[in-house]
Amino acid sequence: MSRVEVTKYSDLKVGDSAEMAHTVTEDDIAKFGELSGDFNPLHFNETWAKTTMFGGRIAHGILTAAYISAVIGMKLPGPGTIYMSQSMKFRAPVRIGDTIIARVEVEAKNDEKRRVTLKTTCTNQHGDVVLDGEALVTLME
Repeated sequence: MSRVEVTKYSDLKVGDSAEMAHTVTEDDIAKFGELSGDFNPLHFNETWAKTTMFGGRIAHGILTAAYISAVIGMKLPGPGTIYMSQSMKFRAPVRIGDTIIARVEVEAKNDEKRRVTLKTTCTNQHGDVVLDGEALVTLME
């Protein structure tokens, strides 16, 4: 078994950031629907979705939020991070073929409780913010 490198609270600095990119596919939406049980026609029925304010199918909002979780769990702070809370606002729809850049940035540290506040943002390939919010995490050290 390989050794897992866990970030130390003391190594994090306000302004540290990390990001990951992912292009949303038809398969991503299908798998997310299977895993979550969310088969809203807005995500699965193009004909119906064209009649909505979005003018076509969109990805699940929480699928987009999952990309933030991936950055937190794998990059910053990384393995061993415990997600405590997440606030978010969905700013624009995500469509099949969009490349989403999920980014987290250390906004604040609470030394007494050893908690980290992260600014969380997802943008698309055009630079449009599709999701933003704030996460509170702690580390397993």
